[in-house]
Amino acid sequence: MNRKKDNVLGIILTTLGASCWGFSGTMGQYLFDVQHMDSRWLVPIRLGLSGILILIYCLIKHKDTVTKPWKSKETAFWLLVYGIAGVSACQFLYFLTIELSTAAIGTIMQDLAPIFILLFTCVHLKRLPKVSEIISIALALAGVFLLTTHGDLGHLSMSPLALITGIGSAFCVMVYNVLAPKITREIPVIVAQGWSFLFGGILLELLFQSWTIHYVPNIYGVIGIIFVVVVGNICAFTFYISGVSKIGPQKAILYSFAEPITAAILSTFVLKSSFTMYDAAGFGLIFLMLYMITVSKEAD
Repeated sequence: MNRKKDNVLGIILTTLGASCWGFSGTMGQYLFDVQHMDSRWLVPIRLGLSGILILIYCLIKHKDTVTKPWKSKETAFWLLVYGIAGVSACQFLYFLTIELSTAAIGTIMQDLAPIFILLFTCVHLKRLPKVSEIISIALALAGVFLLTTHGDLGHLSMSPLALITGIGSAFCVMVYNVLAPKITREIPVIVAQGWSFLFGGILLELLFQSWTIHYVPNIYGVIGIIFVVVVGNICAFTFYISGVSKIGPQKAILYSFAEPITAAILSTFVLKSSFTMYDAAGFGLIFLMLYMITVSKEAD
């Protein structure tokens, strides 16, 4: 009975966490389209504030492990790679994709990450993809084709740069998923996230020189920033990871589809973004890809 309750609670938490990311993506689109923010200005603030808040929480809950990463050169090195090339790069490319297209497109492009994880696994284990995995890759490519061309080879429904940044964000998801086990053997996941967000925020602030972007948000802009920090980072991460701990990552990846669905519904009906039958078909093919990869893993 307890196992059944844990399974139900895990599904609820995972879906809620993914939905929070979808809400955050839509808020990001609002901040870009209506409040005219620049992703180079918003993302460093989002990461930095999230990192500070999470590390303050960690000082209370995980006091003995907050500084542990910096006591080992190897752990510190991999944490920096994980935080910068994985978590922070993913966050920036994800929001840049939303700025260049829509929240729905940004979130569904990020869901291509399992394909990169699959390809990495094949290279790492020196094996060829299975038939089911090849079909999964074909489904993902067909989904992206429909999303980017709407069935017309002579026309792109999104900018080439949005396509590149969307694929880049999925690749970065693969990076931090592959490195996560190495990091979490030494420190709690939430500590790794806190440091990753903080250093990512500082690095992007310096890289883009965000202080030179002369932008002053109004009250709605400030509320939006607080929303993407609290709901999009802290709540989403807490709910999702709590759910994963109860149902496992294989099942969680299916319920994470709540993210692009939430973003699509909100951006279409609230922000009046375009969402065609081709977009819906592309979503469906990518979801089928996620399902096939999940079933393939459970069969191993």
